Amino acid sequence: MIEPQFTAALSSLFGGRVYPDLAPQNAVKPFLVYGQVGGVPSNTLCGNTDVQNGRFQFDVWAATRAQASTLMRQVEAIMTQPPFRGVSQGALVASYDEATKSYGARWDVSLWWPRT
Repeated sequence: MIEPQFTAALSSLFGGRVYPDLAPQNAVKPFLVYGQVGGVPSNTLCGNTDVQNGRFQFDVWAATRAQASTLMRQVEAIMTQPPFRGVSQGALVASYDEATKSYGARWDVSLWWPRT
């Protein structure tokens, strides 16, 4: 699993508020939610390779548009550099949640890591 590694790498940006799949109700902003939303098969005609792939979606939620965008760009910088070397799967997508009055930024990345 690669999730514990990127959770550790991103936690300082969010004061430890990095959550898989869903944030707790009334989570303090800003926070990050992530989940795997697909990936590329790593098997070949000769069998499985020694690496696996996942496409991960990151969602930042913050009090302002500027804060959400800035934090997501920092997430992108961390996740596309060593040791992760992720490949961006598109540009940042902005959103707004009326119910919580929160500004969001979403970004997808493709990651490869050793099969365990």
